[in-house]
Amino acid sequence: MTSNDPTYVGTQADDGAAYLESTPTDLYADGGPTADSVDGGAVYTAGGGDWDEIVKDVASLGAERIVVNMGPQHPSTHGVLRLVLELDGETVREARAGIGFLHTGIEKNMEYRTWVQGTTFCTRMDYLTPIFNEAAYCLAVEKLLGITDQIPERANEIRVLTMELNRISSHLICLATGGMELGATTIMTTGFRERERILRFMEAISGLRMNHAYIRPGGVAQDVLPEHLDQLVGELSALRRGIGELEALLLESPVFKGRTVDVGHLSLAGCMALGITGPILRSTGLPHDLRKSDPYCGYETYDFDVVTRRDADAYARVVIRFDEIWQSLRIVEQGIERLRASQGQPVMVADRKIAWPAQLSVGPDGQGNSLDHIREIMGESMEALIHHFKLVTEGFRVPPGQVYSAIESPKGELGVHLVSDGGTRPYRAHFRDPSFHNLQAASVLAEGGLVADVIVAVASIDPVMGGVDR
Repeated sequence: MTSNDPTYVGTQADDGAAYLESTPTDLYADGGPTADSVDGGAVYTAGGGDWDEIVKDVASLGAERIVVNMGPQHPSTHGVLRLVLELDGETVREARAGIGFLHTGIEKNMEYRTWVQGTTFCTRMDYLTPIFNEAAYCLAVEKLLGITDQIPERANEIRVLTMELNRISSHLICLATGGMELGATTIMTTGFRERERILRFMEAISGLRMNHAYIRPGGVAQDVLPEHLDQLVGELSALRRGIGELEALLLESPVFKGRTVDVGHLSLAGCMALGITGPILRSTGLPHDLRKSDPYCGYETYDFDVVTRRDADAYARVVIRFDEIWQSLRIVEQGIERLRASQGQPVMVADRKIAWPAQLSVGPDGQGNSLDHIREIMGESMEALIHHFKLVTEGFRVPPGQVYSAIESPKGELGVHLVSDGGTRPYRAHFRDPSFHNLQAASVLAEGGLVADVIVAVASIDPVMGGVDR
């Protein structure tokens, strides 16, 4: 077959069988009809039908290369991700990631909301790490305001506690969904069961299981009460047992090790070239963690280790995430002790021109203003009502300038670039989401391996498309 011959496209007949249609088409885009070839041979695009039938039909024509779409709606792509795979039999010769199917316009929308309202947008980017999105954004706002050193110590303690709990829950989702995609449904049910323990605590203190908008510029929305800490302590022992079960199910399983050891290898040089951070980078042996190298929120005062591995494969990334869960539990225990000691201290900056005026509480009917606060602003203090109205509707002004702030999220470096023109809302907000950068490694991890290894490679990256397509 020459390059002038039509490219054969596998489609699906009404009875579900695959057949080959002699139709010239562009292999990779929506442009005009073309016929293409790879390494002198025809390229075949499988668009549906039974896989065995497609392979048999293509083989009968003496061709070996097939281009298939994995996604964007696929149970093993960690969201609405499209992977274009060029296959030689079962071997992946080329893999390319297609993104943008979950675009939300969050960054652009933030330009039309006040600085405080921005937290309700950015918390929804990587929806598995909402606390980190909020923390990175609020730290950037506080830098622009020049109040970083004025944040109450108790507010920083709450931020650290909730971030580390969120790190555990994010890693649990990565391990659970990764196990499910390899056929181990017990891993999925166990991982989600343990994550529920953390979500119950987050709901108790913020009123929401996800997308909390709990961290605000200047502090946090409301305090963590002693009964909340008691609830968390009661969950921690069960959480430790559950994580131990997951380790026993995964790390010594010969089937799991056979699927992940020496699969999806990415060296330190490859990580540096692609800007890869997080567990993928640390699996190469480099102990890079912003909590240690560029501390924030008082992380330098906590006792924990930056764990690394040297195998740089999918299995090493799984082990890294388990190790980080145990380190996060160490930080959580220290945070609980500190919060018990600082009970009663403020959780919001003292400057009333910046501090969120609402006095929120979590009652039987959900989260809202406390009755005492409503009684004061509605019936006792006209000044308090005006102040509340101005800050909530108009917001505070941020001095002109720009800033970049970065934190260590469960997936790597999460950075925020904010630009202020002196108004009550951002002139520009842009996020460096680690999933976006780490997804560059998908082709490197998949090419040269088998089709089944593509699922392992993507799962080891742990991308969340809400952060990629923000």
